[in-house]
Amino acid sequence: MAKRDYYEVLEVPKSASQEEIKKAYRKKAIKFHPDKNPGDKKSEENFKEAAEAYEVLSDPDKRQRYDQFGHAGVGSSAAGGFNGGNMNMEDIFSHFGDIFGGHFGGFGGFGGSQRGGGQRVRRGSDLRVKVKLTLAEIAVGVEKKIKVKKYVSCSHCNGSGAAHGSSSATCPTCNGQGRVTRVQQTILGQMQTTAECPTCGGDGKIIKEKCSHCNGEGIVREDEVITINIPAGVMEGMQLSMSGKGNAARRGGVDGDLLVLVEEEAHPELIRDENDLIYNLLLTVPMATLGGSVEVPTVEGKVKVTIAPGTQPGKVLRLRGKGLPSVNRYGTGDLLVNIGVYIPENLNKDEKAAIEKLSKSDNVKPNTAASRNFFAHFRNMFE
Repeated sequence: MAKRDYYEVLEVPKSASQEEIKKAYRKKAIKFHPDKNPGDKKSEENFKEAAEAYEVLSDPDKRQRYDQFGHAGVGSSAAGGFNGGNMNMEDIFSHFGDIFGGHFGGFGGFGGSQRGGGQRVRRGSDLRVKVKLTLAEIAVGVEKKIKVKKYVSCSHCNGSGAAHGSSSATCPTCNGQGRVTRVQQTILGQMQTTAECPTCGGDGKIIKEKCSHCNGEGIVREDEVITINIPAGVMEGMQLSMSGKGNAARRGGVDGDLLVLVEEEAHPELIRDENDLIYNLLLTVPMATLGGSVEVPTVEGKVKVTIAPGTQPGKVLRLRGKGLPSVNRYGTGDLLVNIGVYIPENLNKDEKAAIEKLSKSDNVKPNTAASRNFFAHFRNMFE
């Protein structure tokens, strides 16, 4: 099922400000909050959909990529395996609970960043990798396997940070809240601040005996092979994301994302212009004059092109559908063949005589109309 447009989900125009987007999301989140709609699967899906839309549109960089490339630009699962969407409740509450003042949507004590006694859900850091692609790979999409060194959940303690059989106790500093509140006297009166508990690091509990393999962190650094499915039509500089494939969070929580930066390998013969490809074809004087058949490269291999007799330099042949597909699946570009004619610099005696004889013929002299068309073509190229 195709994803809905994020602006449509939040019911805002594409010109909406960040404040308008935030207000629209808050309205949707309150309307479809699971506490307000218990057991309603449709409301839960709408709740997740609104959160996914807000995650993208509230981030200027992601919003710019979405406006340019659509869902594929921000890691849509429709784009060949990228999972920018499909957010779970943990993701939503971890990322967005703060815009609701800590109690998500204001309903009961459900979810939000205050679950589990008030401590925030941790999130692992994002990882960034570069993937270099050929035009042939970009034309059809490709699966890449890369090895990354990242933090993963400790297998010895299942990410808890506690030694086997060890228990934990409520943190005496924050009484299990994970956060401490301090009141300071200032010249403006009393000021109250809330911060992560320095004793338990926001966990709300103290591990009695730490896991010896991860030193109580719940994560260890290891190599991991990740399969990346690159959608067709991506461009140089485009960034895609894989949700949950980044670093694991300390002692549980939400894993970060893997951000994939696309790099293009230069093609030896083809030049990319958006979804079109350009090939500069240099003809001999006899071929341009008499016509014939030549082979030109495409991302799929060589194809034959017919050269009409009297083909002029500067003429552009368009091979429809021989370019690259749009990343938004809105069609495929063309291959543009720019015609040039090679004028030989060194001729032997017989070749010079043949050219001199040919030059005396009225058929090889440009007429006025031909001259106008020829120079008009180049004038248009530079206007």
